[in-house]
Amino acid sequence: MRETSRVAAFFDMDRTLLDVSSGRLYMQALIHMGRISWKERLEMLWWAVLYGLGRLDLGNLTSTMIQRHHMNEPIEALWDLTQRWFKSMVVPHISDKGKQKVEEHRRQGHRLAIISASTEFAVRALAEYLGGLDVLATRLVVRNGYVTGEIVPPFCYGKGKVYWAEQYAGEHGIDLSQSWFYTDSSSDLPLLERVGHPVAVNPDRRLRRIARQRGWPIEEWK
Repeated sequence: MRETSRVAAFFDMDRTLLDVSSGRLYMQALIHMGRISWKERLEMLWWAVLYGLGRLDLGNLTSTMIQRHHMNEPIEALWDLTQRWFKSMVVPHISDKGKQKVEEHRRQGHRLAIISASTEFAVRALAEYLGGLDVLATRLVVRNGYVTGEIVPPFCYGKGKVYWAEQYAGEHGIDLSQSWFYTDSSSDLPLLERVGHPVAVNPDRRLRRIARQRGWPIEEWK
């Protein structure tokens, strides 16, 4: 009988535990607060095109947005802003099936973690809401209580997720070959291939095709 304490269940956030992109919701909040210019709105349309073509550098984009809107901001102020945004805009988009899956793994004694390219602030808000999941996310450099605009490398995306998952596994005695990962995105293929139980959730077209070819479970969470 395997030791469940050595098993983890990793969950992506955007379009997995949430039915939307948290980044899009956050941009909507910044627009509502008047912190996004018309020029940036046009830029966002171009970024959406590049993302669809697989040519958008999300790490550079994340760093750019942090530098524009949160550089030299007190960490307490950013956390307060994130909490208010989460309660008003994100909570309605949390997947019921995602919550059920989290509880299934909790009952089995598995360690639970959200792993996402989103910032640690956004991910932590969801992790706390779902009952204290661990957080693996894009970490921001903070000096003397203020956000610098820099990101702690590597960016938690693609192969970067594998790095942070392996660091986490080493710290907590997790066997990744016995662990689970739920995600919607083909960009997460490196971590899907690293765990023993990859699951495609609301998968994009490429991930759906790969999952079918490899016999991975495909689930629809709404």
